Amino acid sequence: MITRREILQVGAATAALAAGGGSFTRAMAQQRLSEAELLKFDALGNVTLLHVADIHGQLMPVYFREPSINLGVGAARGQPPHLTGKDFLKRFGIAEKSAAAYAMSAEDFSALAKSYGRIGGLDRLAAVVKRVRAERGDKVLLLDGGDTWQGSLAANASRGQDMVDCMALLNPDAMTGHWEFTYGEARVKELIKGLGFPFLALNIRDIEWNEPAFEPMKMFERGGVKIAVLGQAFPYTPVANPRWLMPKWSFGIREEDVRANVDKARKGGAQLVVLLSHNGFDVDRKLAARVAGIDVILTGHTHDALPEAIKVGSTLLIASGSHGKFVSRLDIDVQNGAVQGFRYKLIPLFADAIAPDAEMTAAITKARAPYAKDLARVVGKADSLLYRRGNFNGTFDDVICAALLKERDAEIALSPGFRWGTSVLPGQAITVEDIHNATAITYPQVYRIAMSGERLKEVLEDVADNLFNPDPYYQQGGDMVRVGGLTYTMTPAAKIGERIGEMRLAGKPIEADKTYKVAGWAPVAEEARNAPGTKPVWDVVEAWLKSQGGKVGARTINTPKLVGVQGNAGLANA
Repeated sequence: MITRREILQVGAATAALAAGGGSFTRAMAQQRLSEAELLKFDALGNVTLLHVADIHGQLMPVYFREPSINLGVGAARGQPPHLTGKDFLKRFGIAEKSAAAYAMSAEDFSALAKSYGRIGGLDRLAAVVKRVRAERGDKVLLLDGGDTWQGSLAANASRGQDMVDCMALLNPDAMTGHWEFTYGEARVKELIKGLGFPFLALNIRDIEWNEPAFEPMKMFERGGVKIAVLGQAFPYTPVANPRWLMPKWSFGIREEDVRANVDKARKGGAQLVVLLSHNGFDVDRKLAARVAGIDVILTGHTHDALPEAIKVGSTLLIASGSHGKFVSRLDIDVQNGAVQGFRYKLIPLFADAIAPDAEMTAAITKARAPYAKDLARVVGKADSLLYRRGNFNGTFDDVICAALLKERDAEIALSPGFRWGTSVLPGQAITVEDIHNATAITYPQVYRIAMSGERLKEVLEDVADNLFNPDPYYQQGGDMVRVGGLTYTMTPAAKIGERIGEMRLAGKPIEADKTYKVAGWAPVAEEARNAPGTKPVWDVVEAWLKSQGGKVGARTINTPKLVGVQGNAGLANA
């Protein structure tokens, strides 16, 4: 078994930086980070799994701040991935201020970003994949966990084509999906036809005939081992996203279907069974405990970046982060039809240290060319860090909410708690690309409606239960809806309908029978697309930035007061 030191080679290689604080320059950090050290790995066994997930349309290297609040409930309380900051670093033995600390936590993010630079980029990923394939030959499977085609201006404008074209050069062996479905059924089918590799989703059925809508699994042989890869798309897509975009498909966890396909794979001679999942980490942790016979779950959806494989019974759970920041490498020794050993490494793709693949760089340039002028257009400047990821409001969410309040003359703003969206450093220009990285969806309309105080509480309670239900099978969405103008308390461990309290507007209690002007975006109703006067949210944010003279000052984050919470590791009374 690989040691913690070997798993965290990046942290070990840069531990000396911890003593230097923010005084180290980018050049000094680059000297301590080398491609050879990042990719150093003691190969093992006869199978290598490479896994990426939740790239969200990001072809270029990015800044992306990991969450500072990621609460666990029920059995997940205080367990990975529900650890953040110093708790996370301590749990995994990561030195503060190291490259690994910068890549995997929010600690000292702005300062460390200046030293270590951006992470990711599909051309850096391509270089790593080629190197591993050259090293391991026919032992390698590359698997894409989905949420790949959506999340940027170019992806939205090309309806996923830019990502499909560039991913084709990586030549994955299979993928599954979630946000892909928001391009609509016809477009998804069109793109899948040109992939050149299977799109797997055993848990989606055709409503009319109750038959599988997609291929459920694929058998491969690598290193002389027969491998079954089962696909599990996000089970709550029609709940988290508009139903009208995929009206002919039904979704679900469908544990019995997972079990049936595992049994079928084993009976078909599979010596290694891999679930390529977009369930989310906590759902997969529960699934692993309930369905026997799965050797590896490559998990996605919740954007967790974990430097160790988490073992549930005999099943390994691998979490590979998001936004193209990481690729996971899992080497497995399979003998006599069973896993005898493994080695794992979460590889951060530091853009300044890894030489880009020239072929992929050219493809990225071509894919972005039609949108290059818009992507680069500067609309403002960030005086403080702008970020989105976390259970509650981030500073970029506060910007979006401020824009909704002013531009739609509203009292309260609601912004969806999507987990995707890149970060903007203090002093950095805010471009159109940055705005779209936080808002690029196929249903971006901004709305304003009258909502009673009673209904407003119902909405917040419903989203809170999606996030904090102690049974992960009932966690149906992203993070908590972001709010502007409104303040409230949150008791995550309370019962459904009792988590939200002390709702106030401008210091005055929200009245259940009073009506309030509420602005939001990303409506799930189909008729909202053509409502009079609607604008896409990115236009509203840009208009607000112009009204501020392009300046975004320091933000006071509008997060709820948390009740019954001990730090960020979990809940006191869960």
